[in-house]
Amino acid sequence: MKIVAPAGSLERFYAAIKAGADEIYMGLKGFGARRNAVNLTVQEYKEAIDYAHLRGVRVFLTLNTIMTDAEIEGISINLRELYSHGLDAVIVQDFGMAYFISKNFPELELHASTQMTIANHEEINYLKSMGFKRVVLPRELSFEEIKSIREKTDIELEVFVSGALCISYSGNCYMSSFIGGRSGNRGMCAQPCRKKYSYNSKDLGYFLSPKDQMYDLDEINKLKEIGIDSIKLEGRMKEPNYVFEMVDYYRSLIRGEKRDEKASYLFNRGYSKGYFYSDERKKILNRAYAGNIGKYMGKVNQNCLELNEDLILGDGVTFLSEKYEKLGGSYINRIVVKGEGVSKIAKKGETVLLNDLPKGTKYLYRNYSKIINSEIEDRLKRFERRERIDIEIEAKKDEQVKVTAFIFNNNKQKIEVSVISNSVAEKAKKRAITQNEIIEKISELGESNYIANVRKIVCDNDIFIPLSVLKTLKREMIENLNQKLIESYRRKSDYNLSKLDRIENKRKKLMYSAIVVTSEQKELVKKFGIDKIYDKGLDVAREGILNKIDLKSKLATNLYQVVKNKSDKVTVSWNMNISNRYSFEFFSEIENLETIIISPEISYKKIEAIGETKIKKAILGYGRLKAMYIELGFGDNIIIENEQRDRFRVYENNVGNSEIYFEKPLNILKDIKSLEEMGISEIVLDFSTSSLEEIKDVLKFGGEYCKYNYDKGVY
Repeated sequence: MKIVAPAGSLERFYAAIKAGADEIYMGLKGFGARRNAVNLTVQEYKEAIDYAHLRGVRVFLTLNTIMTDAEIEGISINLRELYSHGLDAVIVQDFGMAYFISKNFPELELHASTQMTIANHEEINYLKSMGFKRVVLPRELSFEEIKSIREKTDIELEVFVSGALCISYSGNCYMSSFIGGRSGNRGMCAQPCRKKYSYNSKDLGYFLSPKDQMYDLDEINKLKEIGIDSIKLEGRMKEPNYVFEMVDYYRSLIRGEKRDEKASYLFNRGYSKGYFYSDERKKILNRAYAGNIGKYMGKVNQNCLELNEDLILGDGVTFLSEKYEKLGGSYINRIVVKGEGVSKIAKKGETVLLNDLPKGTKYLYRNYSKIINSEIEDRLKRFERRERIDIEIEAKKDEQVKVTAFIFNNNKQKIEVSVISNSVAEKAKKRAITQNEIIEKISELGESNYIANVRKIVCDNDIFIPLSVLKTLKREMIENLNQKLIESYRRKSDYNLSKLDRIENKRKKLMYSAIVVTSEQKELVKKFGIDKIYDKGLDVAREGILNKIDLKSKLATNLYQVVKNKSDKVTVSWNMNISNRYSFEFFSEIENLETIIISPEISYKKIEAIGETKIKKAILGYGRLKAMYIELGFGDNIIIENEQRDRFRVYENNVGNSEIYFEKPLNILKDIKSLEEMGISEIVLDFSTSSLEEIKDVLKFGGEYCKYNYDKGVY
């Protein structure tokens, strides 16, 4: 089982490799689902690829966001450079990006991001048929569902085991996007899930804020037993110490070693097992606080604190109110233990006296552990990643000394180099050099990235070889092996990349369609002359609920319905995030697809830029926009409000999931003529959350005009 580690910067990259990561995922500046991370320039990325390959580590580029046509074609320049340099794989969310890569870079592995929301074996097997090598599963799957998928597919499967959880399914969260244009599907999420909410003026706390995820030995053993190929760690924006500790921790667990984790001393907003166990899912929420406040140290009584953990000089602490509001923080520069006096350390269970506490302090949390950080920093300095090389030596009298080294690269290709001395081995005049001395000198590889294993030596007994000759041979062997190993990953790339020409939009005559949930809604829209009516479906086809997915529905809201649909004319819903002509081309190869509802995240300008397509273009013209699709149930038909007075309706669907909608509907029915000019064939009215009176008003072209992202799009 491989460890796939995050690197949002070179410092995190080196930390992950030193700790023992097998594979690293990281982004280029301006791209990927963590665009706020430092990320790397192309030159830095190329240097990182070489550094990793010399140490047996693979590198994955994160292009796991929704992209425009211009971005897909623009990134191709950098992608071609990294592809030629030896990039191992690309993690993608966008179907169009996947299509472009498969056509232009056929040797490059495609990995489906968790942002794709591929949640069952049928979807996974379809992606395999389209050339994907690996799928990163949604975090919302239980172990039993993961096991079922593993039994029914032979593609590589990757599972997130640690780090931050999104409360909504990744790739199906639009709250940040529709509030302020900062789209999670574009790597710019403003994290509205970490804000406070209220219901009927009652404070709900951090209603949508989950704890971080952390699997332990039991969970890792279960994943190993069923044959999961790789485990993934979150943390591209976490500190290098956190990345190092997490990789080292999971390396221990994979070896079967039970040890205490230390990551919670470095970053802590509460931890849970996520969705791994079906009966523990509601434990993932932390409604008391949403940020990193550290380890609980105890409750303050006046100026006294009975410690829940050891406290030492240099620790950093946070002072919290009874409602977990941050009141301040400081580093500990003096410790007074009750009954003992001044000390450098206070033990768990002892009471310490605290002075100058902020008013209202109720709890003390440690947000910086001097011991843990010092320990990790010391290991970061000492740890180096080295690969074993096999060496053969020939040293015969009156012949040049020959040293040959062998290693296999990540593609299982044997790399071999031989070096020969300038001088010959002479008959010893005094003391002869021994085999052990030759082995010892050749094996002293110093600060190189190798460990020597001399597997064969042919050596005459009575010869002399100067140590300087052996030293030169060793240096040349390492230099040549490094060069040949790096070059073994290089590829040739066709500079004439295959691109889709934009075809000018043809004016269309718009038809109306409607999405409904009740028979009363259906009958009402029919009376207004709308014949194309869709039944609302489930956004995610999770492995455990495939029997509840309607494969006769004309509206496909997940890839399972797209590829297994039994209808003759199918429409792809907007939550599939189609935003470019390459995605249209990808879906045009699927039978029975007639129409795609373009993502309402993008602007009119970007929609117009797509141009004419083989599949008809539809647009969402009216409806309450879905903000989140959540695996947990929060109750049905309630309204919540954030501190900025944005209001949302919460519904519970027939499989117990929560769907959160913006209270204020999208309404662009006044833009019919301009939509026709854009080549839109169908305008979809989503009445799934509408009363009959609202439907009547809309169909009479009433209601408030509201464009949301159609105006300016997203960042």
